[in-house]
Amino acid sequence: MKTAFELENELKRINRKPYPVYKSLKGSYRFSDYVLTIDHVQGDPFAAPSRLHIKLSGKEAGFPKEYWDTKGKRIALADFCLRLFGNQAERYAFKAKGSGKSGLISVSQCGQQVLSRSSCQIGKNGDVLLRFEVGFPANGRTINSMELMKILMEYVPACVKNSLMFSYIDAKKAKEVLDLYEDQESLLKQCQEKDIIAFIADGSILPRKSGVSQKPMKEAKPFFSPESMKAEFVLPHKGKISGMAVFKGITLIVGGGYHGKSTLLKAIETGIYHHIAGDGREYVVTDPTAFKIRAEDGRSISQTDISMFINHLPNQKDTKHFSTEDASGSTSQAANVAEAVETGAKVLLIDEDTSATNFMVRDELMAKVIAKEKEPITPFISRARQLYLEHGVSTILVAGSSGAYFSIADTVLQMDCYQAFDITEKVKAICESEENSGVAVGRENMDSYEEGDYGKKYAKGKIERRLVVRKLEERKGQVKVKQYGNDSFSVGKETVELRGLEQLLDYEQTTTLGYLLRTLLLKMEKEKSRKTINEYMEEVWGTYRKEGMEGVLETDNLPAGFAEVRFGDFGGVVNRYRGFLRGHQL
Repeated sequence: MKTAFELENELKRINRKPYPVYKSLKGSYRFSDYVLTIDHVQGDPFAAPSRLHIKLSGKEAGFPKEYWDTKGKRIALADFCLRLFGNQAERYAFKAKGSGKSGLISVSQCGQQVLSRSSCQIGKNGDVLLRFEVGFPANGRTINSMELMKILMEYVPACVKNSLMFSYIDAKKAKEVLDLYEDQESLLKQCQEKDIIAFIADGSILPRKSGVSQKPMKEAKPFFSPESMKAEFVLPHKGKISGMAVFKGITLIVGGGYHGKSTLLKAIETGIYHHIAGDGREYVVTDPTAFKIRAEDGRSISQTDISMFINHLPNQKDTKHFSTEDASGSTSQAANVAEAVETGAKVLLIDEDTSATNFMVRDELMAKVIAKEKEPITPFISRARQLYLEHGVSTILVAGSSGAYFSIADTVLQMDCYQAFDITEKVKAICESEENSGVAVGRENMDSYEEGDYGKKYAKGKIERRLVVRKLEERKGQVKVKQYGNDSFSVGKETVELRGLEQLLDYEQTTTLGYLLRTLLLKMEKEKSRKTINEYMEEVWGTYRKEGMEGVLETDNLPAGFAEVRFGDFGGVVNRYRGFLRGHQL
């Protein structure tokens, strides 16, 4: 390992030389309080920035043991340090001048959620690793290493001191971050012990600033629980907290347009993540397996059993091993439910606005006009109760136009001007009165259907699907992964669309999923798909959970740009991959 002094001399030596000479800087350099490593040098000033990382030992970082003695604290502390470093980097970015990306200093951009990221990691001994990018300065394509010297010898040390070293940061604020994370973990655990699948604390701010901003809306009306649904908890640091508890079963959210139904569901969707202080949803928690279900016209489906919902198609197409390149609204939503249950979801989140109407409900008049034996779709309303009683899968559903689901709901919640009201007893009384007067209230959807052995195979680990992957496209001997924001990525030449996976909020999650999928596909190709798709998923996921992306990519030099994902998200991208051969089932 070289010294910072040697780095300074090398920078002086290469000044005004051709840009590729920058590559001589690769390696590690010992500074007084940390080690700086230059992992990758960009090819020219207009290319992707150079990659570097900083490492401090536990002693050099100086964080007390109580700040990092649990996994949760390490995640929260890493997130806190990363945000601090990002704020510092913004102050110094582009102060060094030059062509192209010269002077750039950047790290991962964190949103409102706290995620484990490869950009900043806290070790079990309190050591700190931070990965970041720098645009190495140039004049045209000629090295301007005097400007890079400012970055590496002045700006980066200031960023490190003010974000990664305990003696220079606001210790009280850091402790508050850790306390909040511990409270959130405690709240989730207590909810799970009481069969609560979602909890929204009194005083939470649920509306967001805009459709493109996750920050809280200013002057928004705080949420408060109906008294009949109120639950109280005692958290380690905040103490007593109260709010609305949604228990296992079928919960219906109704109300007029623009009264907050979808806003509440969106808050529940994102409750699978912990949120930062000031977000407004700090104490909104949801079952971590909860999965948002929607219609997804045009998606790819591979050998998925949708027979619980769709049977007896006129073209005799097999719905127990259903495949298509271009799914309809109903078949896509049926597949989304089946695949979510397959990957362990215990809560389904559904908004009527993004659902296929014929998948959700079939009214009495339509049932009279179109005979049951002529209708291949068994609507979700006829299966929701079965999914809960037989498979423990709850549903939280937003409905605004149809009252059919009143007949099967355990809880009915009305949103009125963003305030919640429990109207369960009122709805039950109306349903009973209407039934007694001979008016249909949704019972036409409750006819019994032949159930077969559908749900048995959807116990986790018992999936029998076997898929064959097409030959993967290589470039220079590698299968490339390219990420396109939150919405999609490609593996080789195949693009995977992610718009239907609405709970993915971070582009680094998209990157992680792309590389997990590539690893799975390479295994399948190498072994000629001799295992079930679930076995391959479990194998890759086991490596990811145990060894992180370092184990998945088999490297000790992991770049920034990866963020934690769920097993259900992984299943979502596997099931949307179009590179499986059609009509092949081993």
